[in-house]
Amino acid sequence: MTTYPLFAAPMVPMSRQNARLALSVLALCTLGLSLPASAQESAFTKFDPPGSISTIPNSMNRSGAITGYYFDGNIFHGFLRSRNGTFTTFEFPGAPTTAGTSINAAGVITGDYFDGNLVLHGFVRSADGVLTSFDPVGSVDTEPACINRAGEISGTYSDANHVSHGFLRDPDGAIASFDAPDSNGGTFVTGMSPSGEITGYYNDWDEPPYPQHGFLRSRDGAYTTFDLPACSSCGNVLSTLPSAINPAGETIGSFYRDDFGAVHGFVRESDGVITPFNAPCAGGSIFPNSINAAGVITGDYLGCGAHGFERDLDGKITTFDPPRSTRTFPTSINAAGAITGWFTYAHSKEHGFLRSPDCRRKSAKSRR
Repeated sequence: MTTYPLFAAPMVPMSRQNARLALSVLALCTLGLSLPASAQESAFTKFDPPGSISTIPNSMNRSGAITGYYFDGNIFHGFLRSRNGTFTTFEFPGAPTTAGTSINAAGVITGDYFDGNLVLHGFVRSADGVLTSFDPVGSVDTEPACINRAGEISGTYSDANHVSHGFLRDPDGAIASFDAPDSNGGTFVTGMSPSGEITGYYNDWDEPPYPQHGFLRSRDGAYTTFDLPACSSCGNVLSTLPSAINPAGETIGSFYRDDFGAVHGFVRESDGVITPFNAPCAGGSIFPNSINAAGVITGDYLGCGAHGFERDLDGKITTFDPPRSTRTFPTSINAAGAITGWFTYAHSKEHGFLRSPDCRRKSAKSRR
């Protein structure tokens, strides 16, 4: 789901934003280490579509094509950055905002746009550039979250009563609505696997403190709901907020405690085993945003600066920032291990970045 930098932190789903606000590391490719500047910079490519004063990449496919949106000082446009670095921009006629949210292996993009009445609609853009608008029946606000290799699109929509529901759109355009069991305050989709397994969370408004629970929806519509159990390092968990799922069925996300302290990360294996992890600094909050097929995770953490991170299969967290970054926000990691997202300089606009998947190899060579 997409939000816009004038109003909110990019790529934080609107419904997760309130939870986010209520709330030495091995760093092979980050600033501040004793690597030559050329070695640090070689891992990153900074990019902006022509005319952009704010660039927000949201998703990258296995071939390295990236989609997102940018602001030109007047309206928001969607963009496609090809593997070779060329840009294609797109927007709905008369729309003040058009944003690419997710791109699949075939180059098909889904996202959302505001119409002239500031009603949010979903869209799908074919690989040859044809834009098609869509909304579930009864929707007054449609926010696609992801598209898989089959062309299925999942996301969230709000009805006239401002209650949120999940949806699944088939490649032929048929749309099915769904709600997680026991959801009485809204269902929110955040991720979908290539096989069509959907993850997200739902609000439980039966009684205070109104927690949020994670869910998995299988391709046949069966549900598994889950929460992180209380533990010595995570205390009494109030809300569990999945953010993504990979082809192996590994789910990642954030959780926070009932004391509204730091936000923690987790990875849930396909067999249901959940491993929590923390920001690599005392009292920091960590937000896992994307996991690739190999199980490598990327995201950002706050509380001791604002940095990107990569977590490997052994649980080792590597901090990274593009050169001179004052805020780093990774949004997507592909099967090759390349990472995209956005960063800012001091008092500057948002820029897109691409972090090379051979960052470690380049850094290791620089130390020889």
